[in-house]
Amino acid sequence: PKPKPADESRFLPKAGLVESHVVDTPLLGKSFMPGGTIGHYKVGKQEFDEFLAKMPSAQDAAFTLPDWSKALGNATLVPSFGGYFGDDGGKPVFVFPKGSWVAGVVGLPQKEADLQARSLAGMLQ
Repeated sequence: PKPKPADESRFLPKAGLVESHVVDTPLLGKSFMPGGTIGHYKVGKQEFDEFLAKMPSAQDAAFTLPDWSKALGNATLVPSFGGYFGDDGGKPVFVFPKGSWVAGVVGLPQKEADLQARSLAGMLQ
């Protein structure tokens, strides 16, 4: 069996974090994603999730982006991040690579997701 993903919750921004947990099944149910860490947030009246998965290399992280582009409805490229914003089963998703990480924000409109993603990207090494 595959080893369980490491708990990477230390890389999640702390502001508004309610809880985090490690998922050993493909993140967000995407077969092209490994397991990873998901944080649930509440900021004011908004609730959303942030996720991250450590890939073997930056190239591996970048190679998941075409899969995300196909998996998201109405996927649009966000050039400033090299990621995509789109719809996944009725929820907005913003996903991006950062080095050997694939990370994202689920449940926020693009403008708010972009702000949260910048905070998340700043935490990743």
